[in-house]
Amino acid sequence: MGIPSVRPPRIIKYLKPYVLKMHFTNKFVTAQVIHTPTATVASSASSQEKALRESMEIRRDVAAAAKIGKILGERLLLKNIPAVSVQLKKEQKYHGKVKAVVDSVVEAGVKLL
Repeated sequence: MGIPSVRPPRIIKYLKPYVLKMHFTNKFVTAQVIHTPTATVASSASSQEKALRESMEIRRDVAAAAKIGKILGERLLLKNIPAVSVQLKKEQKYHGKVKAVVDSVVEAGVKLL
């Protein structure tokens, strides 16, 4: 027997369905939306993607974070995901790159829960 692919119903009713998580390194910006009941990645965007590498000069600053957020928002709308909630790590504050990603996802038309 392996690990079940879905979480028990008693836990699912307390989870937010789609959660936005962000990861920043010294070289790249990555953002992904996770479908919490199934614990799978619904959509993601990163400055490491080949198509984006050519269009961005610097892949780690606030402008790159805003571009990643805009692309992620467009991908979410294509997959019919209208709203997400944001989950920040302990050390992350709603400032700088985090704010740029979240604001650009909202500008793309995705609502925050």
